[in-house]
Amino acid sequence: MASITACLPSPLLVQGRQKLSLFITLPKLPLSPLNEKQNCLAIVAKASGESSESSTSLTVFKSVQNVWDSSEDRLGLIGLGFAGIVALWASVNLITAIDKLPIIPNALELIGILFSTWFVYRYLLFKPDREELFQIINKSVSDILGQ
Repeated sequence: MASITACLPSPLLVQGRQKLSLFITLPKLPLSPLNEKQNCLAIVAKASGESSESSTSLTVFKSVQNVWDSSEDRLGLIGLGFAGIVALWASVNLITAIDKLPIIPNALELIGILFSTWFVYRYLLFKPDREELFQIINKSVSDILGQ
C-alpha cells in the first residue's frame, strides 16, 4: 500500500473570490505539525494494489460470503459456528489438563519434534516434494470449498 500526503495552499482552492463548493462542506482538517502554514488543506491519498497474498484471503472471504448468501438455513450455520467455538474452548481446556500431568507433556513434545522432523524431510526438503505438498493443499482447499 502506498500513500502520499499533499498540502495545498489556499489560493489554489479558490476560484475567483469564492471557494469551491466541495471544500465548503468539509470540516476543518488538522494541520500537520511539520507544516507551519495556517492557510493549508492537507490531503492524504492512499493507493493499494491487489497482491497475491491478499487475493487468496479475498477469495476465501468471497467463498464464505457466497455460502452465507446462498444458504437457506442460516440458523444452522450460526449453530455450527457456535459449536465450533465450543469445541475450540473444550479442546483448549483438554490440552491445559493434559499439560498438567507429569510425564505426558514431555512425551507429546518428543512426538511433536519427531513428526516435525519427518514432515520437513518428507515435504519441505526437496523441490518435487514441495510441489507435491502444494498440490495436496490446493486439492484439499478446492474440495472443502466445493470448486
